[in-house]
Amino acid sequence: MASGIILIIVAAVLAEAVWETFKPIWDKGKLNPDRVGALVIGIIIALAAGVDICTALGLTIVYPVIGQLLTGILISRGANFIHDLFKSIQQLST
Repeated sequence: MASGIILIIVAAVLAEAVWETFKPIWDKGKLNPDRVGALVIGIIIALAAGVDICTALGLTIVYPVIGQLLTGILISRGANFIHDLFKSIQQLST
């Protein structure tokens, strides 16, 4: 049961991180090309490498490409963000 609750919390953390990534794409009535470019590059890297943060965290996604897309979105936030995300998730699981 505890692992199920942890997976729900992990999914919630991932959902918030993805939402927070998308928010600055449209800024002051204009598209932010820097954010769009980072998103595109992050998604390309994740799809090309086949990396999936959901699988790595034990969160089963029925369609693996969704996990890869989510991973690409998170990758677009940068290494510091990913490090902090894993640190937060690790603290939740202990």
